[in-house]
Amino acid sequence: MKLDRILPYARKLLHLAVQEGDIVIDATVGNGHDTTFLAELVGETGHVYGYDVQDQAIRNTAERLEKASLQKRVTLFQQSHEKVKETVPQSNHGKIKGAIFNLGYLPGGDKEIVTVPQSTISAIEQIHDMMAPEGILVVVIYHGHEGGEIERDALMEFVKNMPQDTAHVLCYRFINQANNPPFIVAIEKR
Repeated sequence: MKLDRILPYARKLLHLAVQEGDIVIDATVGNGHDTTFLAELVGETGHVYGYDVQDQAIRNTAERLEKASLQKRVTLFQQSHEKVKETVPQSNHGKIKGAIFNLGYLPGGDKEIVTVPQSTISAIEQIHDMMAPEGILVVVIYHGHEGGEIERDALMEFVKNMPQDTAHVLCYRFINQANNPPFIVAIEKR
């Protein structure tokens, strides 16, 4: 047996919850890798809502989707993921089957622009509220940058206190790696 690395495990979790035709969210589109994965996963009848505050991230993601001919399956918003509840159509509330966050900064981008605990926790609360039962929200926590430990600690405190009658919370991490390795928090809606 081989243990899954962090990003493959994040995708494995989403693959377990999301099927063709489902509605999903990429809360931090970055360079579009997860957005493209999700667009493939939901198929022609599903839809992805993607968020990022940076123009560069939205452009990179749009280009990646266009190259893969997946742009019609995705709606991109250049705004904070904390606006998710007001931008995902009301008709899809209660139907979200999967969501992913990659915290930290845009790879290859401005390392001064980072996710912050207030908006991240707000977005997680909103998405969890909009999820269908057994939907999975995956948070990949990169915490090696300045301020990353603050977001990590706030997020861990928040998820530890989620009521177990509304969510199952899993933490998947390698504990013997150097340099603040990323890890996963997965939340399954009950």
